Amino acid sequence: MGKLFRKGHEYSDEEYENEELENEDFENDEEISEEDDEEIDDDSDEDDDSDEDDDSDEGDDSDEDNDSDEDDDSDEDEDPDEDDDSDEDDDPDEYDDDEEDFEEDEEMDRRTYRRRRRIRNQIISYSVVAVFLAAIVAGGVIAGRSMVHIAKEKRLAKQQEEMEAQIQAQQEAEAAHDVVIAAPEPIVEEPESDPLGEVVESSISAMPLEDKVAGLFIVTPEALTGVNTATKAGDGTQEALNKWGIGGLIYFDKNITDREQISEMLASTVSKSKYPIFMAVDEEGGSVSRVANSGIDVVQVDDMAAIGETGDTAQAYEVGLTIGTYLKEIGFNLDFAPVADVSGSGKSAMGDRVFGSDAQMVGDMVANVVEGIEGTGVSSCLKHFPGIGAAEEDTHDGRVETEKTLDEMRGSDFIPFKAGIEAGADFVMVSHITVAAVEDEAVPSSLSKTIMTDVLRNELEFQGIIITDALNMSAITEYYTTEEAAVMAIQGGADMLLMPENFEKAYEAVLAAVQDGQISEERINESLRRIYRVKYRDRIE
Repeated sequence: MGKLFRKGHEYSDEEYENEELENEDFENDEEISEEDDEEIDDDSDEDDDSDEDDDSDEGDDSDEDNDSDEDDDSDEDEDPDEDDDSDEDDDPDEYDDDEEDFEEDEEMDRRTYRRRRRIRNQIISYSVVAVFLAAIVAGGVIAGRSMVHIAKEKRLAKQQEEMEAQIQAQQEAEAAHDVVIAAPEPIVEEPESDPLGEVVESSISAMPLEDKVAGLFIVTPEALTGVNTATKAGDGTQEALNKWGIGGLIYFDKNITDREQISEMLASTVSKSKYPIFMAVDEEGGSVSRVANSGIDVVQVDDMAAIGETGDTAQAYEVGLTIGTYLKEIGFNLDFAPVADVSGSGKSAMGDRVFGSDAQMVGDMVANVVEGIEGTGVSSCLKHFPGIGAAEEDTHDGRVETEKTLDEMRGSDFIPFKAGIEAGADFVMVSHITVAAVEDEAVPSSLSKTIMTDVLRNELEFQGIIITDALNMSAITEYYTTEEAAVMAIQGGADMLLMPENFEKAYEAVLAAVQDGQISEERINESLRRIYRVKYRDRIE
């Protein structure tokens, strides 16, 4: 609390405290001796009276002395003791005054010290109280948070216990009642109904391997029966059909003498076959029209070049409809038409058989002819894939090769075939032209897996029947045996083989290839499924 000063003396707090204690003792002693002091005061009063008398006497004496002093100043020097005595007489009074002043100052100092100490103690008390209150508040906050956390944990624990209790109760109830929860049955998507497919599979599964292989061939009635010119179906036809369950027969103008004759021949052949059979003909219109050019009474159709020049797709549709109608009436169910080739800038071996050199226009014409033919119930066949319209040589006479790349053919030759496929053509005939840019070994397209499977089947997505062009042409016979050509064509992806040079040898070669594993029976079945979907189509619809 600092330092206090008294009469030139500096007191520390500790000294004041000790002195305070002494003063308290002193005050007690003063109280005890208070009565004695009162007695002393009475005595002092009496003494004062006598002193007054003495003083008066001393006054008189002083006068005398003064007189003497005046007379002789030297007396003062000679009597210093007298002055000292007078001073000594004065000292008690001065001491009493000083003592009273000292006591008053000391009392004031003690009061000041007490007041300062009391203020200091109050400040300390207030500080302690403030710290204590702050500690209480902080503790309350922490305690509150702890209580909230504890309450939350208790609530979660209680919920968990209740949930576990419910689960246990449910399990116990299920066990008590022997409840068995069956697993949901898997949802099995039922395949779409395919009645035609079921009929096809039933027919194929009942066929012996020999008949399956024979069903891949389309030959002339002469190749089947061994006669020079077949104009009717008799016992020879029956015997041959019993031996080979061929897939179809193709007829030319030599087999047609009149309308009644050809109709009867076709009907008789169908009745003698143990399997559904294709009755085929080349009826393109114009120069290649086996029926119309035979002399029988049917509607004559112009060649495709003339139809193409009109640019009229409606005329193309009427061509297909007209041809399909009279073929159906006579008894044919397969027409190897229309020609889907695109002519080149030079002279083409196809002549007037093509619609023109504009691939898009040719595609439009082809699609309409296909729709017209197919609409009558007769199957159409696009030819000659991948396109021989620009070739100047004829595959009938020997090897024909094109330098076109696949990209070049995609931009031109493939367009009409794609249009005809989308229009619903049942067949695509593959030519014997060799695409040198594609085949490392320069294999004719009719024997090429690249052309038939990779391009036609997979790229152009044709799901119908792939048939070779006639295998008795020089482009094949000059380079391959009948047996080699037949086996290679099936391995390359062909479903049907048209007019091999020697039907019996070709048949035996394919049968042997299946028997020794070069060709799987499943591969044969794949082709038969496509063939019989067309043959049985009318029966289901």
